[in-house]
Amino acid sequence: MPRFAVFALCPLLASLLLAQPLPKPVTSGGMPLMDALSKRQSRRSFSDRELPQQVLSNLLWAAWGVNRPATGHRTAPSAHNRQPIDLYVITAQGAWLYDAKAHSLVRAAEGDLRKLAGKQDFVYTAPVNLVYVEDTERSGGDPQAAVWAGVTAGAIAQNVYLFCASEGLATVVRGWVDPGPLGKALGLKPSQRVILAQTVGYPR
Repeated sequence: MPRFAVFALCPLLASLLLAQPLPKPVTSGGMPLMDALSKRQSRRSFSDRELPQQVLSNLLWAAWGVNRPATGHRTAPSAHNRQPIDLYVITAQGAWLYDAKAHSLVRAAEGDLRKLAGKQDFVYTAPVNLVYVEDTERSGGDPQAAVWAGVTAGAIAQNVYLFCASEGLATVVRGWVDPGPLGKALGLKPSQRVILAQTVGYPR
């Protein structure tokens, strides 16, 4: 049977084939919190050295992973636990959606999309760009829903900052990104919108 026919007949099989499990995250140790806060900073100079899979796994768990499996609650807060933020990971090899429940990456797009992930030169060569996407279907109809989604994105970004401070990585959160072309390349739904991006890598 042709491969496209298998994908058409069995979406679950297709999703499994597109999923990339991450190593189990290391959720203990690291730098003491007050030391990490004292070292927290934005950097805009990155090596092109790739992050090891274990480091990427730990980073994504620290950012927006499930830290209470019994309830599905995450490492960053969200109003009414709506969890409105989808976290995308863009590298030279492609783009993925972080599936926190399975702690895996689900392929979102082929190819190097880093030039769509921001408008500063360092974005194009840094090993990892995180993209924070609000799904308004999950945000709720509250007039302040967009504000609370922004608060969640900010909390995730701060988790990334503290992880990077602890691990000797460089990072900077960015709003300078064109959401239209990036959203199209990621295959976002009409209910999804790009609200922030964040670059991560080894300092140069």
